[in-house]
Amino acid sequence: MAEIKSNALATMAVASSALRAQQGRMRVIAENIANANSTARTAGGDPYRRQIPVFKPTQVQGAEGVQMLRVDPDQSDFKSEYDPGNPAADAKGYVKTPNVNTLVEALDMKEAQRAYEANLNVIETARSMEARTLDILKK
Repeated sequence: MAEIKSNALATMAVASSALRAQQGRMRVIAENIANANSTARTAGGDPYRRQIPVFKPTQVQGAEGVQMLRVDPDQSDFKSEYDPGNPAADAKGYVKTPNVNTLVEALDMKEAQRAYEANLNVIETARSMEARTLDILKK
């Protein structure tokens, strides 16, 4: 019976690590969306740079889980718009805009949400299976 409980705990620990990782990913995506229209504070300066979460495998309860290791800046080029009246415009009248594509961010958010929900289902299923197994063993 201890082995059953240990397997269920390990399963839930792995799913919990994924929940934390996806929660962090959603936070980064929300930050990207919130700053999609931000411009630089100074003329000719760089605007907000899109952030990308980086994950790594990690040991949890003797199984392999996941954690968000860090957040790296996306090194893709900024977009540029002609807006000479903008305080962030350079000498030629162009303003650098963030390298954030809100459509890509929305799709990433949906993927993170689905992964989060899938891991919640894993936890619920593991709990249910453990409870049913214990009920069978009691009889």
